[in-house]
Amino acid sequence: MSGARPALEVRGLRAAVAGREVLRGVDLVVGAGEVHAVMGPNGAGKSTLSHVLMGRPGYEVLGGSVLVDGEELGHLATWERARRGLFLAPQVPTEVPGVPLRAVLAEALAARGEAAPPADALVAAAGAVGLAPAFLDRPVNVDFSGGERKRNEVLQLALLRPRVAVLDEIDSGLDVDGLRAVARRVLAEVRERGLAVLAITHYPRLLSELVPDRVHVLLGGRVVQSGGPELAEELERTGYAGLAAALGVEAEGADEPGTPR
Repeated sequence: MSGARPALEVRGLRAAVAGREVLRGVDLVVGAGEVHAVMGPNGAGKSTLSHVLMGRPGYEVLGGSVLVDGEELGHLATWERARRGLFLAPQVPTEVPGVPLRAVLAEALAARGEAAPPADALVAAAGAVGLAPAFLDRPVNVDFSGGERKRNEVLQLALLRPRVAVLDEIDSGLDVDGLRAVARRVLAEVRERGLAVLAITHYPRLLSELVPDRVHVLLGGRVVQSGGPELAEELERTGYAGLAAALGVEAEGADEPGTPR
């Protein structure tokens, strides 16, 4: 990061759901133009982390801070965080019956005082992630396949140009070609605009296309180890339970060796 202020800083983040503490002091720093992966088994707190970062109601923040470009976002509503440049591609994108994607994008850009791209630019952007032009006029995510929903999320990311993108299992539902198209589009934003990416995933296959600068392992609501891309390869061999045993940490939610999820 060459001394520059990080795009995303998460400091000592603690959060509870339904009275149970799930995040127990998460620390992450992602610089502009960097891709960081968060990996961990079911129950580790990965999706909770994404929801808390975006300010989803129903999650109680017990402590810590979330900053984008040095600005504390913890007191802001979800839409205000989006206006500050934080973007979440959720694990299960929401259906919006009766509202076409073209209208959603136009309204989101208008809220920032920007005009919607020309029709041909929208069509080209959709094609870059493997979506036909007709998807622009269909209700958002209604009757979309799992892979089409994920392509749709990355299309929105490309057109809205956030500072920080949190991708929660963006690889789920995608075949090999779809994964490659989505990863290629995300990496274009990283290289061309300095987008900071926090990619949450169970599986190392995403990281073969969206190659991370850093990999973080989340176990029991904490980041227990960080390293380079080779850490994902180690998890493929040992599984999360093996890593937890080696580190002597709580292995809540850890799977058997060879099945990182």
